[in-house]
Amino acid sequence: MADRKGTDMGQHYSHPRRANDPHAVPDVETFEVDARGYVGGEPFVLPHEPGEPAMGLAEPGWYYWFCLPGCLPDGEPMGPFETEADALADAREGLEDDDTDGGAA
Repeated sequence: MADRKGTDMGQHYSHPRRANDPHAVPDVETFEVDARGYVGGEPFVLPHEPGEPAMGLAEPGWYYWFCLPGCLPDGEPMGPFETEADALADAREGLEDDDTDGGAA
């Protein structure tokens, strides 16, 4: 997708209109888990507290989660989806008509 920054985790805006706001940062990450449970050639492990067992994702496909750059995700990954576009569309569902986000019209 166009807003990839050379990483295995795509950074996107939950509301595309926010991309034009110089003070906004991407808040959705998309990523593809392969059949081995890897992302970008590395084992994918969900964030967890020290002492808790590490867990990955068993089903291959595209996932997303809400996450600001440099921060831990706000919840569990959503997915799997067949394509990155499908994952991003699901993340943005219902936000296209939301005018309460403070973004520029």
